[in-house]
Amino acid sequence: MERPMRVLVLCTGNSARSQMAEGLLRHLSNGRIEAHSAGTQPRPEVHPLAVATMRDRYGIDISAQRPKLVGPFLGQPIDAVITVCDNAAETCPVFPGNTERIHWSFPDPAAVEGTLDEQRQAFEQVAADIADRLRSWLSELRRSP
Repeated sequence: MERPMRVLVLCTGNSARSQMAEGLLRHLSNGRIEAHSAGTQPRPEVHPLAVATMRDRYGIDISAQRPKLVGPFLGQPIDAVITVCDNAAETCPVFPGNTERIHWSFPDPAAVEGTLDEQRQAFEQVAADIADRLRSWLSELRRSP
């Protein structure tokens, strides 16, 4: 059996967008993809609203995920790196080998100020947008030879 495709989702803080994308990718691929996430400047913890959004909207538990630095992934075989913020796209290190680079720009839901409902809404919208992109990408992968 061949190894699953390895995908790294990269963001600056690795606390919201990339963490939600990692959980969604693992869930949507049904184990066909080994999903990881990392940050160029990881924060100390996953944002609580990212955890709540994934649990409440998708039934996905990302509470055990932790922000990680991108460096340790550089020596590993990675098939695709998906950057989900512009800063990470600009500062993404070069991965050796045949690593595909994909950039999708999503607004940072953690930067939204306002009421808790407005913040929650921002996380839900970004998670929905990431899920749509991932579904589309996974469907393209299934069609390619």
